Amino acid sequence: MDRIRNPFAPGAGNPPPELAGRATLIEDAHAVLGRIRAGRPSQGMILIGLRGVGKTVLLSEIRDVAEAEEYDVVFIEAHEGKTLAEMLVPPLRETLFSLNRVEHAKHLAARGLRVLRSFLGAINVTIEGISYGLGVEPETGTADSGDLEADLPRLLEVIAEAAKAAGKPILLLVDEIQYLASHEFSALIMGLHRVNQRQFPMVMIAAGLPQTLALAGNSKSYAERLFRYPEVGALEEADARLALEAPAKAEGAAFEADAIEKILQTTKRYPYFLQQWGYDSWNCAEGPSISGADVDCATEHALRELDQSFFKVRFDRCTPAEKRYMRALAELGPGKQRSGDVADQLGVKVTSLGPVRNSLIRKGMIYSPAHGDTAFTVPLFDEFMKRMMPNTGARLGEDNGQG
Repeated sequence: MDRIRNPFAPGAGNPPPELAGRATLIEDAHAVLGRIRAGRPSQGMILIGLRGVGKTVLLSEIRDVAEAEEYDVVFIEAHEGKTLAEMLVPPLRETLFSLNRVEHAKHLAARGLRVLRSFLGAINVTIEGISYGLGVEPETGTADSGDLEADLPRLLEVIAEAAKAAGKPILLLVDEIQYLASHEFSALIMGLHRVNQRQFPMVMIAAGLPQTLALAGNSKSYAERLFRYPEVGALEEADARLALEAPAKAEGAAFEADAIEKILQTTKRYPYFLQQWGYDSWNCAEGPSISGADVDCATEHALRELDQSFFKVRFDRCTPAEKRYMRALAELGPGKQRSGDVADQLGVKVTSLGPVRNSLIRKGMIYSPAHGDTAFTVPLFDEFMKRMMPNTGARLGEDNGQG
């Protein structure tokens, strides 16, 4: 069929043609934003889910809702290479300049810029061009102690006060929030708690891997009350079918029944993989009907593409020891596994694997669903590891060029 008309959209953060099964989450976010705009208290949201379930897509959808309701949106994507301050200061600066254009908020927005300059002068990082770009003198004694847990809450409070004066609520969107250091997460929570206490119009909606729950649990005691933590998982069967059938129908095509069943079984109904298999099935089919044979063809293309991109980019970030650990975990099958069983696969004591396991958790490759359990954060990654490192044994991977 015509590849230009292919409606499916695999890729990081690409909005699917049919956002199936997520209406409740969008409605919940809409309610949060509406309450904050109306001056009513509301819990923020931190979406929790594995890779490939569409968390980033949901944040993008929520961003569109917020902008339609005239929110100022501060969006950051956390990652290992930058501190929270480095990521947060540029969009906060942009927001303050925006608030400064509102006549009856000018004095508070101007103060916010001075406090931002104080904050920037106190942190031990350099954000190129920002200090000079502010063009203001710092407000000495405010948010300039160098202690992030003291300074960030004060900065957010000053900015949120200006937002209230301007009648412009602020939505803080944070993707990959699990990459924040514990003291950064704590400082952010403290700031939002203070803003919430003063009923200023600022709220956070974020997304992260399952280890985010542990990060929140180890933070301030009120973190669990400040947010809801909805789980974003694989789609229900009816929603997964809709995600495939509706886009095809809109383009005058259709999936045969056995084609749908094969895709649902292979992808385990995870949204990212549904898009990949839908895309490759379309390209394999002559049309207008997509058959089970077309899906078989698509599976070869999809696995090759995923192995070279979605899976491999994560695999390549890991050390040989980390790859051996993941291969041992994969040998035990999908889902959560006991850490002791992974150690048995490798022929070592479980205590010796602590540093490797902790490193993989920090990299977002695995997580701990419960004490002593380990699971991959990427669906179908166990199958990829077996394809990538087919040999097994007590020293998994050493004879595979991985050791």
